[in-house]
Amino acid sequence: MTSSPASTARRPDDTAELLTQPNPTKDTPMPERNPILITGAAGHIGGVSRTMVEMLLDQGHPVRAFVRQDDERAHALRQAGAEIFVGDLLNIADVTAALKGCRRIYFSMSLSPYYTDAVTLMAAAARAQGDIEAFVNISEFEQSFMTFDKMTAPEEERLAWLGGLVADWSPQQRAHWIAERVLQWSGLPTVNIRGAMFVENPLMTWLALEPLSKGELRLPFGHHRLAPVAGYDVAEVCAKILADPAPHISKSYELNGPELKDMHGFAEDFAAVLGRPVTYIPEDIEAWNETYVDTALAEYPHTAEHMKTLTRLIGGGGYRGVTDQLETLLGRPPKTVRWALEIHPRIREMATA
Repeated sequence: MTSSPASTARRPDDTAELLTQPNPTKDTPMPERNPILITGAAGHIGGVSRTMVEMLLDQGHPVRAFVRQDDERAHALRQAGAEIFVGDLLNIADVTAALKGCRRIYFSMSLSPYYTDAVTLMAAAARAQGDIEAFVNISEFEQSFMTFDKMTAPEEERLAWLGGLVADWSPQQRAHWIAERVLQWSGLPTVNIRGAMFVENPLMTWLALEPLSKGELRLPFGHHRLAPVAGYDVAEVCAKILADPAPHISKSYELNGPELKDMHGFAEDFAAVLGRPVTYIPEDIEAWNETYVDTALAEYPHTAEHMKTLTRLIGGGGYRGVTDQLETLLGRPPKTVRWALEIHPRIREMATA
């Protein structure tokens, strides 16, 4: 999965009562036998959708995993007990067929210029079916500035708010903002999960691997502090909501990690996981984008623009805030950055090299 930004404004605490909600286990009877539809299920190991499939199956819920290809990843999900549906999220016939018999949906899609199209098609199929209980939507946009008022302010104000670095929004963040509006207008029972920047974001992991191999964490984030969220925690929250959606309908949750730290702190985490010294070296934003993003993602302009916007936002002081919503929803302390790095396949491979 791609990365998602954090909220900088604390929302009204409408989640405290969720701590008392039952947590389904294998020993708990499951009255709901309709399969739960999970899109993006064939993502990488540790991805939110794939982790959710494993969690829900372990709790005894039937799961229908929507995948693009029937490959070894789909085979692994099938072996785990998931029903596999092979189709295209941009094909309304496929989407309608995949949804048949399901009443709860988790919608996720990899970075794509057609993301809003896919959300709209799924919403149309869900409305046509008519018996949907929950549409859990993973959403990634920087809520502190992507409000209607801020996005329609005079250009000078918008540039000032963004630190004078970004003239246009990330195309992926814009797509997610539009998708939330579409789901609101659809009247479907929607829950928006607005994840912060993930620990597993390419900016923090594979785009930074070559310097890390030399003991250097080179990022263009100055001395700004972040609180990225572990994908595992987001998966657990979504699985809990899908298991018992009623208390969450029409709510939006802004999730970030428990530790607000600067890049020197992240360098300490990388050093602990890799077992070798790691030093943070600040980089110029545009030079870093040219060296790392443009080089690695030249064939994927949509993804590249999203990543470059993230570096500009973070380097300009975005993603400053934290909320306690994740811990409230989980009923336990969130996983740390170090924990998430320890289980990340690429970081683990580097640690044992």
